[in-house]
Amino acid sequence: MHKWAYLLIAAGAAMWGIIGIFVQALYSFGFSPGQVVAIRAISAASILLIYTATVNRHSLKISPLDLKYFIGTGIFSIVFFNWCYFTVIKEASLSVAAILLYTAPAFVTVISRFVFKEWLTSRKIAALIATILGCALVVGFLPSMQVSVSTLGIIVGLGSGLGYALYSIFGKLASSKYSSLTITTYTFIIAGTFMLPVSRIWEAKNLFAQTEVWIYALGLGLIPTVLAYTLYTLGLSQIESSRASITATIEPIVAAMVGTALFGDILTGWQVLGIILVLSAVFLVQETSRTRSPNH
Repeated sequence: MHKWAYLLIAAGAAMWGIIGIFVQALYSFGFSPGQVVAIRAISAASILLIYTATVNRHSLKISPLDLKYFIGTGIFSIVFFNWCYFTVIKEASLSVAAILLYTAPAFVTVISRFVFKEWLTSRKIAALIATILGCALVVGFLPSMQVSVSTLGIIVGLGSGLGYALYSIFGKLASSKYSSLTITTYTFIIAGTFMLPVSRIWEAKNLFAQTEVWIYALGLGLIPTVLAYTLYTLGLSQIESSRASITATIEPIVAAMVGTALFGDILTGWQVLGIILVLSAVFLVQETSRTRSPNH
């Protein structure tokens, strides 16, 4: 078992967990969810491009045929899941948004079974069940069968889970040819290029007159983005995508702590139990000592 890979993924996920600090701050200045996605992608792309061009220029060399991987990680994953995630943060809460995001392991494990032929072990299945039950408790579906989040909020939240899952799939495909730095750099270059016209960010140019906006914008691009994705992608290159995705469920725990401590999110006993179930999935998947082959 690659313990360092799990540690890298957990560290990256913890950084993702504090993203609400930057997102909520930018919302308070008047930015829309789409504009916050653009800020994240463009600031991250700028930081990565400057760093890579200065320190490791050869990492910018890719085959044009492989752009499909980065369109997958950049648009189908980053842009789509960020818009969904940031929308739920605004409409519901950071804690609920983070838990709904972590339906991703279910999507990853199912897709990986067909794309990478990764075998469904009993521990993986148990971890997925724990994650799904945990999510159901957090949104209020269990035990009362009365959800505390709107139907649209749940659909958009599940969309964030699917989009997040696609990063693990496309990132795993790209990791066989490129370094984590190359993957992360091109992911955000494409995401930023796509979001620039779509978000019409220039319509909010007056908001950038405030110094604090720049601090939060650069912080959003650096900490829960550049550093987090680099660590996650590096870990992903060493272990199965399904295990990486489930290990990263430490993110909603951190997000729930941030939401409760800084933004006044109130968690019921059932929601806390849901978070514990999601966390238990991390231990279940890490205790798997060996992956069975499909022939067993």
